[in-house]
Formats: sequence, C-alpha cells, structure tokens
Amino acid sequence: MESAKGAPDISIPQDELHFTYARSSGKGGQNVNKVNSKAVLKWNLSSSRSVPPAVKQRFLDKFANRLTTDGDLVIMSDEHRDQGRNVSECISRLKAMLASVWRAPKVRRATKPTFGSKQRRLKSKKEHSEKKQSRGKYRGD
Repeated sequence: MESAKGAPDISIPQDELHFTYARSSGKGGQNVNKVNSKAVLKWNLSSSRSVPPAVKQRFLDKFANRLTTDGDLVIMSDEHRDQGRNVSECISRLKAMLASVWRAPKVRRATKPTFGSKQRRLKSKKEHSEKKQSRGKYRGD
C-alpha cells in the first residue's frame, strides 16, 4: 500500500492486508448473482509492523468500535460493480483512517485572559445591566 495522505513515510505491506470477496447486493441484474464483486478487507492493527506504536494507540482510541475482538479492522465495499474498484475503495478508506490519526493532536495550553479583555467584558456586562435596569416598571400616575 502506498503512503497515506498526511503520513509521508507510512506504508502497509500487501501481506498484512487480507481480502475476501462475496456476492454484492443491490443493482446489477444477473451480474449480482454471478460475480463476487464485494471486497472485504481485514487488517490486524496489533500485528502490523509498519505502524508506529503512537499511531497505533491513537488509532485504537479513535476507531476502537470498528475493531473486532481479535483486533482486526474490517472494511467492506460493494459500491462498484467491479471487484478491483471495490478493493481500491477499501484501501483508500484505510488510508484515510490512518491519515486522520497520523499526526499527534496539538496540546492545548490554558491561557489567562488579558487585562484589556477582562475590562471589556466587565464594561459590556455593566452596560447590559444598566440597559435592563432602565426598563423599570411603568407607574401610570
């Protein structure tokens, strides 16, 4: 597999990807009944040698619900009537998933509001309060 977008040096060897094929459902007429065009990709994340441990952990955190109890990621595609295009679709989905967790998220550092922003906030609150206070009850003397 080629490198994933946003992950320049990641490459998954073909021997880690296991494809099975099945008959697709949906439109296609007699083609649906005869041809195994649906592609099912199984990839074991834990035994993969090509993914760094930090990326594996982020992948597990984000896509834990997509993994089987054995740790396999299963991706299916039956969008196309051609088996080769469905295989390509599975691989591109895997690439997109890896690219989404390839870079570590930025660590957010808490900051304090500036003195000026505090003053502006308090001034705005005071103006709003005065506006509300000026709407006092009407006394019809």
